[in-house]
Amino acid sequence: MLQFEELRLRLLGQKGKLAALREALGLDAARTECTALEAKCAAEGFWDDPKQSQAVLQRIAKLKAKEESCRRLESAFEDALAMIELANEAEEEALFTECHTGVEDFAAQLDAQMLSTLLTGEYDGNNAILTFHAGAGGTEAQDWNEMLVRMYTRWSERHGFKCSMVDFLDGEEAGLKSAVLVIAGENAYGFLKSENGVHRLVRCSPFDSSGRRHTSFASLEVMPEIDGETGVDINPDDIKMDVYRASGAGGQKVNKTSSAVRLTHIPTGIVTSCQVERSQHQNREVALRMLKSKLIEIKEREHLDKIEDIKGVQMEIAWGSQIRSYVFMPYQLVKDHRTSFENGNLQAVMDGDLDGFITAYLKMQATA
Repeated sequence: MLQFEELRLRLLGQKGKLAALREALGLDAARTECTALEAKCAAEGFWDDPKQSQAVLQRIAKLKAKEESCRRLESAFEDALAMIELANEAEEEALFTECHTGVEDFAAQLDAQMLSTLLTGEYDGNNAILTFHAGAGGTEAQDWNEMLVRMYTRWSERHGFKCSMVDFLDGEEAGLKSAVLVIAGENAYGFLKSENGVHRLVRCSPFDSSGRRHTSFASLEVMPEIDGETGVDINPDDIKMDVYRASGAGGQKVNKTSSAVRLTHIPTGIVTSCQVERSQHQNREVALRMLKSKLIEIKEREHLDKIEDIKGVQMEIAWGSQIRSYVFMPYQLVKDHRTSFENGNLQAVMDGDLDGFITAYLKMQATA
C-alpha cells in the first residue's frame, strides 16, 4: 500500500543519520576504553584509593550509558521498520496511525541524540547550577522570577533530570527575589548553558488593579557543577561565612536554628548560599561546592590563571540586555533574540517546552 511504502522510505531515509550518530559518539573507542577501565577495576589495589576508584566507576557508567542509548535507538528503528512491513503485507490500514507514531517517535529520539553530539565542551556533561534574580519591575519581576523557576523545574522533569532548590529568598508580596536550582543529569549543563541571560516578560499585571501592561525582567545565570579536583585552590582566609535561619517552610529544625550558610569569596565578591540541608555543615559543603564551580567557570571563561584576578561580569537586568522575550499580551509569543526562534504556544513553553530554543542555540554555536 502506498501510504505504508512512503512511511517505510521515510524511515529508511533516517538510516544514514543513525550511522552518523554511531560514528559521532565514537562507540568503538568508547567500548575499548570501557574494557580497559574494567580491567583496571579488577587489578590489585584498585580500591585502595576510593576517590580514584569512584571516578573510574562513574566513567564506566557514562560510557555504557552512551552505548545503551544508541542500542535503544537502533532497536527502535528495527521495530518501527518491522511493524510497517508487517502492516503493509497484511494490508492493515488500521495500523497506519501506530506505525506513523513509531516513526515520529524514532525521529524525535534520533534528533535528541544528534543534538547531544554538539555538546563538546569540557563541562557540558556536568550537572547545572541555575541562579535566578528578579530585576526591574518590583513585585511583578519577583513573580516572573518564580514563574521561570517553575518553567525550568518542568523542563528538568520532562527530561528525567533531578531538580532541587538549594537556596531561595521570598519576595515581599509574591514571587521570589532570588533562587538557586541544581539540575542533575547527563549533559544538563550542556543543554542549559544556552539559557544564561536576561529573560523579559510582557503581560497585563495581576498586581495592577488598573490591568495595565507591564514589562518585567529576571536574570538566569547557568554554570556547571564541578566536583572533585577543580584546579582551583581557595585560601580559607579568603572566605567569609555567615549563618542565618532558613526562610520558608521546612520543618522545625530548619526554621528554628541558624543552619543556613552564606559564603563570600572576598577577592572576587562572589556569594553563594544554601539553606535546604538540615545541618550547617551540609549547607556549607553545598555552598562551597557552588563557589568552586563559579570560580572555575569564570576562570575558564576569562582564561585567567589566578583566582585573585577573577571578576564576574553582571549585566543590568533591564531593557536592552534580554536574550528572550515572553509576550502574554496583546498576543502570545516567545522569541529568542539570538537565534530568532519563536514559539507561539506560550503555555507549553511555560510548562517546560524549551527544546526548540535550546536546539536552535546549539546549532547556531556549532556553525559559528
